[in-house]
Amino acid sequence: MQPRVQKWGNSLGIRIPLSLARQTGLREGTPVDLQAEEEALIIRRKKYNLEQLLALVSPDNMHDEIDTGPPAGREAW
Repeated sequence: MQPRVQKWGNSLGIRIPLSLARQTGLREGTPVDLQAEEEALIIRRKKYNLEQLLALVSPDNMHDEIDTGPPAGREAW
């Protein structure tokens, strides 16, 4: 398969062959970073670490505790 750049709405898209997607761990919905270097487009799976995720938490987006109800089995509360 020879991938080609195609118009997709107001953007451009490239289909990634399944064999290459499997080899690189990409699947539908995988967040990626794009980077341009000279005449190359580099696609990397986006990786998060705990510090980056915690930096996004603020009083405005923090939710309250959730009551899941009484024990349903032999849980120790």
